[in-house]
Parts: sequence; C-alpha cells; structure tokens
Amino acid sequence: MREIPGSGGRVLVFGAGASGLAAAALLRRRGAAACVLDEAPAGPLARAAAQLAACGAELRTGGGPLPGGAFDLGVVSPGIPAAHAWLAACRERGIPLAGELELGFAAWPGRVLAVTGSKGKSSLVKFCADALCAAGAPAAPAGNYGTPLCRLALDRPDLAWAVVEASSFQLEHVEAFRPDVAVLLNVQADHLDRHASPAEYRALKLRLFRRQHAGDTALLPHGLDADGAVPAGVECLRFGDAAGCDWRYASHAVSGARGGRPWRVPLAGSWFDNPVLGLAAAAGAGALAACGLDPAAVAAGFAAFEPLPHRLQLVAERGGVRYVDDSKATSLAAVAAALAMTDGPVRLIAGGRLKEHDLDGPKELLTRRARKVYVIGECARRMSAAWSDAVPCEECGTLDAAVAAAAREARAGETVLLSPGCASFDQFISYRERGERFTRLARSIAAS
Repeated sequence: MREIPGSGGRVLVFGAGASGLAAAALLRRRGAAACVLDEAPAGPLARAAAQLAACGAELRTGGGPLPGGAFDLGVVSPGIPAAHAWLAACRERGIPLAGELELGFAAWPGRVLAVTGSKGKSSLVKFCADALCAAGAPAAPAGNYGTPLCRLALDRPDLAWAVVEASSFQLEHVEAFRPDVAVLLNVQADHLDRHASPAEYRALKLRLFRRQHAGDTALLPHGLDADGAVPAGVECLRFGDAAGCDWRYASHAVSGARGGRPWRVPLAGSWFDNPVLGLAAAAGAGALAACGLDPAAVAAGFAAFEPLPHRLQLVAERGGVRYVDDSKATSLAAVAAALAMTDGPVRLIAGGRLKEHDLDGPKELLTRRARKVYVIGECARRMSAAWSDAVPCEECGTLDAAVAAAAREARAGETVLLSPGCASFDQFISYRERGERFTRLARSIAAS
C-alpha cells in the first residue's frame, strides 16, 4: 500500500463537487480531519453538506480566507485552478498540495491504465474498461470520466484495473501518480481560458508519464515530440496511420505486435472505423495489448462498443435530414473532426463560451463541408466575423432559434450538426444539458 497523504492529520479539501466529496470520504476513512471549502453559497450545497456530515467532515461555504491553524495537506479538485487565491495561500503557509487524483492513486491497490489528450479521452476510457471487463479483467472508468479515483478506491478496491481519464486540470497537481500503461491520445488547442499558453497545456499533458518506470508502457501519437517526458526504461510506443508506427490504423484494421507476435485487429463495421477515430483505435489496441489482452479480446471490444451520448450521436431524422448531437465537442479541433466524420453537407450549430483564441482552424473544412453555420451564445458575433468569409453565418443567439432556422433550411441528404466548439456555461449548466436540449428540439421537429 502506498503512503496516503494527510492520513491522520488535518486536511483542507478545495471544492465540494464529486471529486471533493470523494476525497473527504477517503480522508475520513484514513483517520484525517477534513475541512471542505467551496465558494458557492450554502443553499445549492445542501446535499453535499449532508454527505459530508454523514462521514464526519466539515463544510465551509461562500468562499473567504483559509481557516486558521496548521494543516498537513490541501487536496485540490479539478475545478480549482492552480492560480486560485486559496492555493496561493497554501503555498505561502507551507501547506503541501495534492490533487484528488493523486490522493486516490495513493489509496488504489490495483493497476492503472491512464488516458489523457484533448479529444476522445472518455470514449477511449470506456472502450478500454469495457474490453477489460469482457476479457475477465475487472475494471472501471475513473477520474475525469467515471468515478473519482478516491471513490473507486473506497468502493471497489477488488477491481484489477482503474481506467483513468486524466484531464489537464487534474495533471496540474500530480507528483507521484504512476500509471502502468499511459496514453496521450492527442494534443490540440483547448482550455486556453485556464492555461497560460498552448505550451503550458502541452506540458501538463506530458506530466502523465513523469513517474513511470521500467516495465511500464507509454503510448504517444506519431510525430509528437515528447521533449524527454518519457523516462528511460519505459516502453515507448507510437500509434497513428503512418508507416512505421508500432500500432497503426489502415485498411479498416489496426496492426501491431506484442511479445514478438504480429497483431491484426479488424475494425470494419465498428464505431472506430474512420480516419479520425481509427487513431484512437490504434492507441486502444496498443494499450490493451500492454494490459495483457489478446487480439481476439480487443477485436471483440471494438465490435461491441457503444459510444457515449453527445458524441456524434444521431438523435432524429426527418425527410432525409439527420440531426446529430456532438455537444461534447467543446474545442474547435473537435468541430473540425466532427465535420470530417459527417457524411454529406452539414448545417452546423456552433458557439457558446470560447476556450481558445484562434478561430481559423476549422475554416478549410467549413468551406468544403458546411452549407451554413448558425452561431449561438456569447461568442456568436466573434464566430460569425471569423467564419463569414468561408461559409454563410447566421447569428441566432439561442440554441432553440438555431435549431429552428437550420430545420427550415435543411434539405434531404444534409445533417444538422450541433458541434459547438465551445463550453456551454454561458447558457447551460453542462454540455450534457445542451445536448439534451438539442435532442428534444430535434425529436420534436421529427415528430411534427
């Protein structure tokens, strides 16, 4: 068992969301006194307060300064940025900081397959967890998608594998976290509303590998310079669609090798069989091979995979017009991928709260694939100004207005695609609420 930070001492936990609640419960189980801080007022946190009271943890709401006295540790939830005043105060007072992921890893007795990247992490985590379970290696998704790792360590310590999605927010506060198998799926512009620069964001992604050692496996995209981030002795494999990759997508299959034996895993008919998702399939096959699965088990995983909601999900169809929910696409690179994977002409609904600054990335695909863009949210005017020389744009303001306008103008063979390229928080609680609203609107149109 690894040493559990803060065990038996006084610990601050920053954030009363799922990660913070899980961290507090684990700390209390290990004998620590846990004080949870959250900036929200008491009312919306009533349920969290009840859960914390049940495990003997304290909750302080409404922000304000750190409590006085000595503390042995501060546990940081992913929603708390590294520059937050609370964390600065911890540094001034000499209180060490650790992320919830770090705390959960210290308590986790099993093995870890970890995935990070800008796009497609959750789908790859689900695929790997499902395939491991089907092959007789009990696993569960954890981290940014699934259960917080602290909670998994409390509730399911019997599992062989935790398949962890590690976000850049979580990787801000890891030091000892060491996955047995680690995958960097891709690096594209994202979360530049929180991180200082693309270079900082990329460096955080590469932190996934920093504590690996001999016997572990790292998988990185072909052509990405790892800047020495993978330690000596770690098996470092490359995946992609280029000749010479250790794991390669081509001709409706993934090929590779493990233990000196060649692999060929068919993808035809699966969700992954296209030039965009095929790269994730190559990464997944390599990761599962490193976990000990054989080609037949990996092939069965691809064939059985059911994608997550709000990822290029066909939700309605009427008169030959398809309505596709890709609300999880919160970056412009994700919009470009959605355009590339959608058959036929597209009427794109995009907009919300931008997380990046350069809007030029999707323009070439918009010119070729989009009939029109219906822009919504607080960045509608900016998107329209940036893209109107490439494709007709209409400032609709709300999602309801955009769906109605697109439905009026769409013709048979076209797709009305919600792929916002932005966070949802200007008009919705989450990308899920945004996608569910789009689905209801589309199905109402289809039924009318």
